[in-house]
Amino acid sequence: MPGSQILNISYIFLIEEIGEQMKILVSAFLFIVSIIHFLPVAGVLGSDSLSKLYGVSIQDSNTEILLRHRAVLFAIIGIFLFLSIFRNDYQPLAIAIGLISVVSFLMLTWSVDGLNSKISRVVMIDWVALVLLIAAGVINILI
Repeated sequence: MPGSQILNISYIFLIEEIGEQMKILVSAFLFIVSIIHFLPVAGVLGSDSLSKLYGVSIQDSNTEILLRHRAVLFAIIGIFLFLSIFRNDYQPLAIAIGLISVVSFLMLTWSVDGLNSKISRVVMIDWVALVLLIAAGVINILI
């Protein structure tokens, strides 16, 4: 049965190689999603940046503070997603946090009519992030 042992060893090597490639794929997906979460961080600079990002006019300082704080929260999520690329044990939590962030925004957009073009673009980008996070989660569970 030496031939069957060689096949078993080859099969195990193949499975391990595929697992390593899948880990790289999960990291690539998380990198892309971290970049998506870093994009709104420019809003922390003030109302001009927020207007450019979202196509909205910031009329009062309270709204500006809330939106700038939102930018800080995106930075925190983006940093954690980015760190999870290097720490596989962080990935399940990073994926969960990313999913909560993206799904909550997408659900909120469904409850409002008349999104402007910049918010609509954010919705499309978040759909991409959602697909990547789901794929990363499924792969993470399987490997």
